[in-house]
Amino acid sequence: MHSQDQLPVHTNQEDRQFRRHHTRHYYMQRVKESLAKRVSKVICAIFLTLLLIVGVIVFITWLSLRPHRPRFHVHDFSIPALAQSSGFEDAQVIFNVTDRNPNQHIGIYYEAMQVTLYYQDQGIGGTSLLFPFYQGSKNTTVLYGVLSGATLTVNNGRWTEFQKDKAQGVVVFRLQLTSTIRFKVTTWKSKRHKMHANCDVGVGPDGSLLAIYRDKRCPVYFS
Repeated sequence: MHSQDQLPVHTNQEDRQFRRHHTRHYYMQRVKESLAKRVSKVICAIFLTLLLIVGVIVFITWLSLRPHRPRFHVHDFSIPALAQSSGFEDAQVIFNVTDRNPNQHIGIYYEAMQVTLYYQDQGIGGTSLLFPFYQGSKNTTVLYGVLSGATLTVNNGRWTEFQKDKAQGVVVFRLQLTSTIRFKVTTWKSKRHKMHANCDVGVGPDGSLLAIYRDKRCPVYFS
């Protein structure tokens, strides 16, 4: 009878100890999980921050090193014979085009450059301008040439068409410059690109370039 009265007391003490132990274990587990989550969040934050910094650096580098196309402008173009009575047999086409490398840290390698003159989309002359050359960053090259004789194929019928346009106040031509180029960044060189620059030019009755065409930028594309 006496031993039976003491049994519940002993059981209650063990139960309280078990609950205290269970509670301590529970909170310790929660603390560990909380610390693990915090460490994971810190690691993720550091990783994302580093990733963002690297992305910004790569983007800025790409912007600064992204190749820009060369810029061509027609500075002068003339056909003096249009204002003379000598006609097409003594005709000459004189042109002056500037080639600008707008890049800050990028050079351009040019293979031989070819110039072709078009009238109404028909080629009427052409010649090679330069041997292969290298153009440094922020540099300008003057492309000067004369088409005449064998390099200018103008017959009497074509000259008559010039005269008809001249009576209207303007004779329009297209000067096309083509070359194969490569971009150079320090020691790295890009693949070869076939470049075309199309320059519309118009001359007045005196054979001189009209003001609206002077220093006009020529569209440039690659193929």
